[in-house]
Amino acid sequence: MKIYSTQNVFDAALTRIRWLYDEFPNIVCNVSGGKDSTVLFHLCLQVASEKGRLPLRVMWLDQEAEWQATVDMVRSMMYHPDVEPLWFQMPFRLFNATSSEEHWLHCWDPDRSADWVHPQDPVSMKVNRYGTDRFHKLFAAISATEFPDTPTCYLAGVRTEESPVRMMALTHDPTYKWATWGTVLQKRLAHYTMYPLYDWSYLDIWKAIGDHQWPYCRIYDAMYQYGVPVNKMRVSNVHHETAVHSLFFMQEVEPETYNRLTARISGIDSAVKFGDADYFVSDLPFMFATWREYRDYLVAHLIQNEDWRRSFQRRFDRFDLVFGDSLGTKMYRQQVHAILVNDWEGITLNNFFHGPEQWDVRLKRRRRTADTHAG
Repeated sequence: MKIYSTQNVFDAALTRIRWLYDEFPNIVCNVSGGKDSTVLFHLCLQVASEKGRLPLRVMWLDQEAEWQATVDMVRSMMYHPDVEPLWFQMPFRLFNATSSEEHWLHCWDPDRSADWVHPQDPVSMKVNRYGTDRFHKLFAAISATEFPDTPTCYLAGVRTEESPVRMMALTHDPTYKWATWGTVLQKRLAHYTMYPLYDWSYLDIWKAIGDHQWPYCRIYDAMYQYGVPVNKMRVSNVHHETAVHSLFFMQEVEPETYNRLTARISGIDSAVKFGDADYFVSDLPFMFATWREYRDYLVAHLIQNEDWRRSFQRRFDRFDLVFGDSLGTKMYRQQVHAILVNDWEGITLNNFFHGPEQWDVRLKRRRRTADTHAG
């Protein structure tokens, strides 16, 4: 159940950021170049100025395979006169969803510098001294290394509208004092990540950008013109399993970026040549009777890596146990999609598992189980 306030989300976000500035001696604004972090950046600048806490520390973990428009957007933030840039262009690795052979993009690989998708910037930090090369582990590692003795709050532009799981996570239990809208980064160091825009809708985001005439990443305009659904508009790295759709029109929007990307990452050009209709199969191939049969065939014959095959099978077994056939072909089609984009880490599958319809099925199943035990 949502509880509505008389305060609008814009003013509520400013109130939250002001409170965090009063609570923490160190505030870092995480940005990605997307619309949410663009709004957050400007709100943080306003509060930092009010509190006499300029320059604002702004962090971006640059994934190299980025839209040039995204790079330009973040560069304008990093070179703002009231910003202290924490722009990381250092070696780490990201999963490559476009290739079943070259599983990783080794971002900023010094041995491939001639092929980098975009060049390193003079103000960026170029040495990975954080003890890990995995993207999702770097945030806590960077925080512990850069601010080991300082309570620190990272601010990020996550919104609950995008996921029922986020809604539950950010509205249930307190993370810091009374505030639920965050996560603990490292409690021992008093390091937290908080999401002051958590209750904004995407319409609120675009209204704030329009009302204040804030510059934004222009790739959104191209996506809108191409009819990309709002929930699939991603302006961060383009080979991620949730971002492959953007490759299908990159040649028309940023041809130079496309050329550099195909030279840098295996699988990009092949994915684009397949096109959206063939890369994301919408019709069941005629030789299979059901989507489940197609899924099982792909697991057995397409996935060459044995660890990947076991990973997929474990997840599919869990889906079958939890949902059975209650979701019809929807579940099996999603699993086929996950195989075809090499999502062995389960990102798209996890998002699907926690979706609204699936959440409802799981709740009903729990109630039936509880009633059975009670009886």
